[in-house]
Amino acid sequence: MPTMTAADRRGEAKREYDAYVANCPSRMLLDRMSDKWVALILVALGDRTMRYSELSRAVAGVSQKMLTQTLRTLERDGLVTREVTVSVPVRVDYSLTPLGLSLRQLMRGVKDWAEVHMDEVFEARERYDHRDDEQ
Repeated sequence: MPTMTAADRRGEAKREYDAYVANCPSRMLLDRMSDKWVALILVALGDRTMRYSELSRAVAGVSQKMLTQTLRTLERDGLVTREVTVSVPVRVDYSLTPLGLSLRQLMRGVKDWAEVHMDEVFEARERYDHRDDEQ
């Protein structure tokens, strides 16, 4: 049996990614991407760099802890870059990487879809909730 290099093993694993398999890394990534804060932060960053406080204001309701945790995760996954400028006070800027920009397009579509179809969802919920009353 020939010895495989690390690159060969990664390439083989990549061919085998299947989000329908419970322990597949792509499923874990999908789980992370489905988090509401991830989607909102990616869309908020858009095509420009933002400071932490700008992001905090843009994404109403996110706690400081969740914003920090989500930004760290996005940075670790290569979707966001964090740039620290030494000054008084220290300036920290966040921006999307090319990989993050490619995902942002999808997330913006989902966000836009939710905003456009929210009334229909409310109507469907109301019909569903009242169907037992009619029987």
